[in-house]
Amino acid sequence: MTINTFNAFRSRNYRLYFAGQSISLIGTWMQKTAVSWVIYELTHSKFMLGVTLFASMFPSFLFSFIGGVAADRYNRYRLLLATQVASMAQAILITALVFFKHYSVWEIITLSAILGLINAFDVPARQSLVYEMVDDKADLPNALALNSSMVNLSRLIGPGIAGIIIEKLGDDVCFGLNAISFIAVIGSILMMRLPAYVKKPHTKNVFGELKEGFVYIKNTPSISFILIMLAAISLFVLPYSTLIPVYAKDIFHGTASTFGVIDSVIGLGAFSGAMFLASLKPGMNLKKILAINTLIFGAGLALFSHETYYYLALVFATFSGFGMMSQITISNTLIQTTVAPEMRGRVISFYAMAFFGMQPLGGLIIGGVSQWIGVQNTMLAEGGIALLIGLVHLRFLKKAKLNKKQTPLMEQPPVTALQ
Repeated sequence: MTINTFNAFRSRNYRLYFAGQSISLIGTWMQKTAVSWVIYELTHSKFMLGVTLFASMFPSFLFSFIGGVAADRYNRYRLLLATQVASMAQAILITALVFFKHYSVWEIITLSAILGLINAFDVPARQSLVYEMVDDKADLPNALALNSSMVNLSRLIGPGIAGIIIEKLGDDVCFGLNAISFIAVIGSILMMRLPAYVKKPHTKNVFGELKEGFVYIKNTPSISFILIMLAAISLFVLPYSTLIPVYAKDIFHGTASTFGVIDSVIGLGAFSGAMFLASLKPGMNLKKILAINTLIFGAGLALFSHETYYYLALVFATFSGFGMMSQITISNTLIQTTVAPEMRGRVISFYAMAFFGMQPLGGLIIGGVSQWIGVQNTMLAEGGIALLIGLVHLRFLKKAKLNKKQTPLMEQPPVTALQ
């Protein structure tokens, strides 16, 4: 299992990227935790938590298409380096704002929106470049799973550290440490040795290439189905995270540390899910695993929703984190191992739109609905929707398998490793 789990580390560039990004992401999750806590402490509004999520992610939805075209047209390495430097500048600005104590909710939200704009270009460039970092392309699924384990290990560590630092040292220190953490990822990018960039001629303008990417997805059902499923989960289920500060403060009567612990156990479940996916042998039916883990995700949220015993609620939160991980990792893996290389950046931008774009809209919906029917009932409804999506996915796979059996052998398409 160990050999399968860490195959991607055989590539020097990927090792550098993994090390630098791991440190930076801990800072990123510290900042996310601090922003949510500061906003809720200032406003005591569940709706404003949804607005904050909307502001931080909706710019990614608006501009991810352009970011995808940029990742296909220009040097992805330089684009990634530029977005990391810009993210560091944003972190320094928000640190300065909080340090001097002269800030309003809308200033924090505006800076969150700026980070969302940067991410619109960062995600397509970063995800596309992972393909180039891995020497043996057979290790790509493993690299993507390890990416997810990295994100969720940082999610496990970051919020817990943030909760302690906010209580002991203050919000400004938490934001400042995130700014410093970018030194690691920028340094690791500068140390990489990638093949020389070869500029390719482009006969179409930006909008022509964007349309080309849309037509490609439309004509590739294996990719379009995954994107639709991810969009539904992102719109109706993943915004559950906006309600966690309410559980920490109002339901469990806790502090910033309580919020950090809940977020961390969700990260623990997600990290466990990512390591499980990284250890899978080539040829596993990832689509079926995705459907089953969607059911686990929904069950975890439903059980967590009305649980008032804190420690049992943490167990259910861990299960939901485990199931949640597949939505991101398997969807990304299926897309990256299916898409044509020349379309990679644009297709990943649609993936970013489905993931980042639907969540802020969902955050507004969930924030509004929770004011109407209550936080616990809203969380229960989100769990129910995830269960429904998982069942629909299983039915789709069963129907596809049945149709495949009924198709004459000569008419069947070639089987890929990920089917």
